[in-house]
Amino acid sequence: MTTVVSPQAASAQAVVLPKNRGAYYGGAWHEPKAGRFVETISPGTGQSLGKVAESGADDIDAAVASAKVAFMEWRRVLPLERAKILRRIAEILRQNANELAMIDAADCGNPVKEMVSDAMIAAAQMEFFAGFVTEMKGVSIPMGPDVINFSVREPLGVVGRIIPFNHPFMFCAGKSAAPLAAGNTVVVKPPEQSPLSSLRLAELIGGLLPAGAFNVVPGGQEAGQRLAGHPDVAMIALIGSVPTGRAVMKAASDTVKRTMLELGGKNALIAYGDADPDEVAAAVIGGMNFTWCGQSCGSTSRAFIHETIYDPVVTRVKEKIKYYKPGIPTDPATTMGAIVSKKQFDRVMRFIESAKTEGAQLITGGGPPADPTLKNGFFIEPTVFAVSEKNRIAREEIFGPVLGVFKWRDVAKMLETVNAVEYGLTASIWTNDLNTAHRTALAVQAGYVWINEVSKHFLGAPFGGFKQSGLGREECFEEMLSFTQEKNIHIRLKPAKT
Repeated sequence: MTTVVSPQAASAQAVVLPKNRGAYYGGAWHEPKAGRFVETISPGTGQSLGKVAESGADDIDAAVASAKVAFMEWRRVLPLERAKILRRIAEILRQNANELAMIDAADCGNPVKEMVSDAMIAAAQMEFFAGFVTEMKGVSIPMGPDVINFSVREPLGVVGRIIPFNHPFMFCAGKSAAPLAAGNTVVVKPPEQSPLSSLRLAELIGGLLPAGAFNVVPGGQEAGQRLAGHPDVAMIALIGSVPTGRAVMKAASDTVKRTMLELGGKNALIAYGDADPDEVAAAVIGGMNFTWCGQSCGSTSRAFIHETIYDPVVTRVKEKIKYYKPGIPTDPATTMGAIVSKKQFDRVMRFIESAKTEGAQLITGGGPPADPTLKNGFFIEPTVFAVSEKNRIAREEIFGPVLGVFKWRDVAKMLETVNAVEYGLTASIWTNDLNTAHRTALAVQAGYVWINEVSKHFLGAPFGGFKQSGLGREECFEEMLSFTQEKNIHIRLKPAKT
């Protein structure tokens, strides 16, 4: 393994990077068939983290072939034995949480202090789905004394998972749990911007599973398209943007394979006049996930504040937001990390400039920090605008630390604006009136709604979106069932001898 110490982060720990930089499949490491490698850059420092394989269609074909062979072995492993293996993986994730957090901090730009919790969440998901292995039950259907009719659930086969850059390790490990528990084999394509923690995961757990049951193939668009369209992949699951989701659906349609899509969001936080301004201000900031620069599909990037509490909420937001100060991601003291890449940095800055041009009122932030020690990274201050529905930043997903605040008076008009976007992932409602809370929760077009809470996920509660925010539900028992198929078996008994 390679050790990297950033000169800009003297107070930070050394980052121990994975030794293997190729594709992991069939229980072994492989060089990319086309021989292509690409540089991985730390978004916090601009420092190279070394080269990683840029796998293509041929590499995906090889990985899928190995996963297809392994499926015949893994599906026959007794459910309780599969659960035992997943629990052992969870132990390894916890044992290596600090190391994995440092890799993600260096590679994707999120603060290391928060990345430790990502490893713990992934471990919890492994244990959660391990506990369900005996619950994938069928049903019996009464049809009379001479007939037995029942259903059984079987794994699908090879599952492809395409994961995003905002929580690379958590998604690589945690999103492999349900398909593995159900008896499927998995081919993961990690994010091209931040693939290193996925490679390290393969180094840590690869030997616990049959060769080919868990595979990691780093690459870009070519690899993703091939995985989504591969005839031997039974199901493709993606966490990503709406345009990427559409491309995956098109590729999957050629073989009519199942899809699970957790896509973008332009999520609303709605505060009524009876809510406490201090609590609302804390929720407005917390819901934006400024810690990882707003790079989260579930961020409540539109805050609708009733006019009677608007001014005190905004005043408190300007004060509370000072906690989030961009810093070197591998420094444990950092409270806000870096944008994942120069490309994404430029995209966010274009949105900020468009807001200024369109007349949105800048409340705080609005550009890179002045700290000269951060000049080589991709940093943007936490940014808040007062907006109207005419502003682009009030309609389009930015995936950056930019929050739009609306002042509202009329409930019907406010709800119309909330539901006017193409997304419908999350919503957060703040009020002390039970009727108002319930009616608003039913009115918002979103799949995951908090009342007097924001940003939290709960294992067992189905997470997923309405409209173009995706298909399917995750983090729940139904996620595991989605990686199975139901088979009906009908038996006619011979007449009893008299």
